[in-house]
Amino acid sequence: MVTFKGTREAFSVAMLELAEQDSRYVLVLADSLAAMRAARFAERYPERVFDVGIAEQNAVGVAAGLASCGLIPFVATYAGFITMRACEQVRTFCAYPGLNVKFVGANGGLFAGEREGVTHQFFEDLGIMRSIPCITIVTPSDPAQTRQATHAIAQVDGPCYLRIGSGREHDLFKADEPFELGKLRVLAEHGGGEDVALIATGLLLNRVQEAAERLATEGISATVAEVHTLRPLDREAIAAVARRTGAVVTIEDHNILGGLGSAVAEVIAEEGLAATLVRVGLQDVFPESGEAESLLDAYGMGITDVMAAARRAMKRARAH
Repeated sequence: MVTFKGTREAFSVAMLELAEQDSRYVLVLADSLAAMRAARFAERYPERVFDVGIAEQNAVGVAAGLASCGLIPFVATYAGFITMRACEQVRTFCAYPGLNVKFVGANGGLFAGEREGVTHQFFEDLGIMRSIPCITIVTPSDPAQTRQATHAIAQVDGPCYLRIGSGREHDLFKADEPFELGKLRVLAEHGGGEDVALIATGLLLNRVQEAAERLATEGISATVAEVHTLRPLDREAIAAVARRTGAVVTIEDHNILGGLGSAVAEVIAEEGLAATLVRVGLQDVFPESGEAESLLDAYGMGITDVMAAARRAMKRARAH
C-alpha cells in the first residue's frame, strides 16, 4: 500500500501531479511553503508559486485575480487563517463571483495538538465555510484520500475548501481507493448495522471504526458511515441511514456547532425523521494545548466517548 507521511505531503504530491497535467494549476502561499510541504513544487515550478508572505487576505485577493485570468489557484495555508483572517475575501472576491479558487486549510481540529496551541487549532472553519454559499467543502480522513480529494476538487468549476491535518494522520485507505465527491460512504455494518449509525467526517474515522468494533462485542449493531463532503451534502443517504437505525451519532474534530453535527441535524429535522441525534465533537468550548491523541480524549472525542454516545442515542430512540 502506498503511504504518505501525512495529509500535507499527500496534498503536495497531488499538486505536482496536477501541475504535470495542466499548466493552469498554480500555488498561492502566505509564508506557508514549508508548512504545506510545497518545496518540491516550488523547485519544479517556481514560476507557478506566488508567496505573498504573512498576508492571507492578500493571498486570497491574488488568487481571485489569477482565477479571473483563467488560472486555477490553490491557496494553501493554515485553516483558520483562510477561513477567519481572510473570510471577507473568500466570501466576496471568490465565492460571490464563483471564481475557480481552491482553498486548502491545514491544522484542522484539535488533532493539530500541542505545537502552537489554541491559536493554531482550528475548530470553527467548517462552520464558517458552510455559512458561505457555493463553496464545495471536503474533509478527507487520511493521506491517501487527501490525494484523491485534491484531484477531485480540481475538477470542480468553482470555489472549494479542502481541510487537512498536521501530519499525525492514520493511514486507513489504499492509494487507489475511489473517492466520490458528494457521496456518503458506508464503511461497515456490524451485525447488520440496525441499532445505531456512527457518521464521521475527517481524521477521527479510525476512532469511530474501533468504537463500532467494540460495540459489536456488546451486541450493539452499528453502521459506520463517512461524510467526507459537507457540500454538496448527501442528504438522501444520510436520511436513509437515520431512518433505518433511528439513532445517529455524528463524530467530528470540530465545534459541534456548524459542522457535521449541525448538517445532519438539519437533515433529520427538515426530512421530519423520527431519529435521535448525539453530537460528538468539541462541545462549544476553547480547548487547551496538549499531545494530540490525549487532547481528543480529554475533550470527549475518545473511543469510549463515541461508544457512550451510541448507547445514549439508542436509549433516547427507544424512549420515543
